[in-house]
Amino acid sequence: MDLETEVGHAESNEVTDLAASADPRAIARDLRREPVMHVGDMFAIVTRRADVEAALRKPALYSSGAGAVDLGNARPLIPLQIDPPKHVKYRRILDPLFAPREVVDLEAHVVELVRKIVDRFAERGSCDLHAEFTVPLPCTVFLDLMGLPIEDLGLFLSMKDGIIRPEGDSMEAQAPGRRAAAQQIYEYFQAVINERRGKPGDDLLSRIMNSEVDGVRLSDEEILDVCFLFIIAGLDTVTDSLDCIFAHLAQHPDQRAELVKNPSLIPSAVEELLRWESPVPAVARVATEASEIGGCPIGAGEQVMLLLASANTDDDAHPGLDIVDLSRDPNPHLAFGGGIHRCLGSHLARLELRVALREFHLLIPEYSLPPGTVLEYTPGLRSLHHLPLTFGASA
Repeated sequence: MDLETEVGHAESNEVTDLAASADPRAIARDLRREPVMHVGDMFAIVTRRADVEAALRKPALYSSGAGAVDLGNARPLIPLQIDPPKHVKYRRILDPLFAPREVVDLEAHVVELVRKIVDRFAERGSCDLHAEFTVPLPCTVFLDLMGLPIEDLGLFLSMKDGIIRPEGDSMEAQAPGRRAAAQQIYEYFQAVINERRGKPGDDLLSRIMNSEVDGVRLSDEEILDVCFLFIIAGLDTVTDSLDCIFAHLAQHPDQRAELVKNPSLIPSAVEELLRWESPVPAVARVATEASEIGGCPIGAGEQVMLLLASANTDDDAHPGLDIVDLSRDPNPHLAFGGGIHRCLGSHLARLELRVALREFHLLIPEYSLPPGTVLEYTPGLRSLHHLPLTFGASA
């Protein structure tokens, strides 16, 4: 669950094509010919690993505040759109809730969920993995964590898609749909907060409501701003990652067979395929003052898109990144971002991805795309609307 993922919008084909391409690495190679690409007067795309990483570590200069991305929210999302020093307050509350010692206790539950979901289609010999596995698995984990009813999953997916994938071909056309979805989110969680005030539980939302920093609890508005971000991240980014990883393995049977034969490779394979696919291709920042990146001027107030997908395959920065190596270690990828806004939920995301790959391959070791399948990746966050698979020795 990538809790600090930004859903940036570029008024250019370059970023859109990077996510939606069957081979984003080729596009990234072309983009890296220049360290910065300017689009109009107010937009810059940063392409190279060293420059992307440096910008991620300068939040005072390249801010992730509310001006970086408009998701229809009434206030900055917490902690995504909060810069230092206030950012520290929220991370002090949220970091312990997603620490490795907290996440490890969820493994048995995730194992059970994976087996239960796969059992629904394993005997059939085929499935649409997106609809039947990569969506329900992380969404169920999220709803269980938050203590929310699985019956509301359809509503959550509708609200999430209204923010991340709204109808319309421009920011202006998308804005009304985003605002409507945002209002739904605020109203839903305000009702839940009101209910939990009188009947708290041991779920994640109740724990956030009861957390204190310097003896002060979060206000209702602050809790709503955390929940808004959780909906976007908890219901989408692990799905995107699963889509990308399984699509890659379905098209590379030698690598799939390697994982089946040697499951101990799965943790490093998760890191490598996150790097290679970069489901979150870019994150947005706003320059707080005039600066330069790679010798190129950046204007004060200019939006800056940091291309994680390009940085992750920048062979000039780290030789060997232009191939897939499932045993790569160390793996200095930026799939979870970097700096102070590095993904809050990376430990949970890794757990879900590791368990999903391990348990799925135990139950269905052989699969492939049906003949003639052409995968259509989504712009923005790299995902799939459909991922058809067929199972068995002939796959």
